Amino acid sequence: MARALPLFAPPSTAQALRSDTPRVDTRVAPGSVRLSLTDRCDLACVYCRPDRSDGYLEARLDLAAWRTVLATLRAEGVRRVRVTGGEPLLHRDVVAFVELLASIGFEDVALTTNATRLEALAGPLRAAGLQRLNVSIDTLDPKRFERLTRGGDLSVVLRGLDAADRAGFAGLKLNCVVLAEENEDEIGTIADWAWSRRWVPRFLELMAIGEGAKVRDKYVPYARILAALGDRVAGGDPIREADRGPAKYLAARHDPALRVGFITGHSDTYCSGCDRLRVTADGTFRPCLATNDGVAAGAAARAGDAAGVAARLHEAWAQKPDGATFRGCSEASAADVSIRAIGG
Repeated sequence: MARALPLFAPPSTAQALRSDTPRVDTRVAPGSVRLSLTDRCDLACVYCRPDRSDGYLEARLDLAAWRTVLATLRAEGVRRVRVTGGEPLLHRDVVAFVELLASIGFEDVALTTNATRLEALAGPLRAAGLQRLNVSIDTLDPKRFERLTRGGDLSVVLRGLDAADRAGFAGLKLNCVVLAEENEDEIGTIADWAWSRRWVPRFLELMAIGEGAKVRDKYVPYARILAALGDRVAGGDPIREADRGPAKYLAARHDPALRVGFITGHSDTYCSGCDRLRVTADGTFRPCLATNDGVAAGAAARAGDAAGVAARLHEAWAQKPDGATFRGCSEASAADVSIRAIGG
């Protein structure tokens, strides 16, 4: 087996490990990890999964195994974590999981949810130490919401958002995947509504990952999204937040304190400089969203073997594609990835 690499290994060392595959510049630290707490979800969004019976993992990490993974990530220099799914709020230990993250000392603890269970959990999650919250919501039309999610209830999500607001999650971010002939006509409406609540609307280009590749004819590029916002936004180039992922933001014209975000996974990929890794619910380290490559660390995690987990982490980081040539969601490999199983 290849020797473990330090996370800050120079490019020449990483390339020597597997010289046949382009690698990311490993001077970029893996400062951010997305944690897929569960691969289960109670919705079946049209760009994410084919239906509600597409199968789940047979074995997932329990809280003890996750404790080993998380402590190792922090010891190896990871500063920011985001809890994902499937739908993380379906996990019975999600509040305890957030408490664990907070106790380990990560600088930033965030979570992405579809909000179907947020009404009851917003307060407990905030008390447990959750700092930031993103909610996926693609439409404000109840019938359209039910169709796009294959059975979801928009009113439940809206109540969850209200609960999150009351719990003190300032600057809630709302993620809207824009689909042609589906919700493209709501871009301005969603922005206005979010701003009325002092929230941050974010519009995502459809990513050709898994089911998304099957509906690629619904793709709406950033230029069209921006045009739909019209004079709602200030001029200039959108700006990325430091240490906050790939989204870029513009200010609202009527109130510079308000922003709108754009995630351009297809037209302007953000692979160069990517500092993310992903951990699936069974303990596999995934170096990239757009491939099925991964390094299994579940056995080491269940055994409480922190050194083994660290070795798997280093191996996965060495497999990070070279963002100068690899184009993420636009790569052919992306079509074979289950976005639900790795948390997006």
